[in-house]
Amino acid sequence: MPAFSTGTPQHEAPEPLEGPVVATITGGTIIWFVLFLVQLPFYGWFEDHGHLWWVWTCLAGGGLGLIGIWYVRGRDAALKRHAAQQAADAHQAAGAHQAGDGHQAGDAPQATDSERSARDEGR
Repeated sequence: MPAFSTGTPQHEAPEPLEGPVVATITGGTIIWFVLFLVQLPFYGWFEDHGHLWWVWTCLAGGGLGLIGIWYVRGRDAALKRHAAQQAADAHQAAGAHQAGDGHQAGDAPQATDSERSARDEGR
């Protein structure tokens, strides 16, 4: 029996969770740097016991966290720009729709060409 099914999925995939991504990544980065700083006084002990990689793992986590902060801040800004553009487009389309009706709000609607020709034929 194959480990992966090639058929259609049984259910829809859930929507991705959105939350305070920038704050989460920033908090994690701070934790990595704090762990690095806490381990520095014990550098000799880590070296003697073959666990020196723990210190450097924390520093690498902090460095990668800085890259992560840069990335999620850019992503967040792009999402906000996209949402603002969508709202502006929707507002502009609504304004164009009202202007395209040929009347201002509160005016009586204008007759369409087909209504005018039907009216003219009836004379």
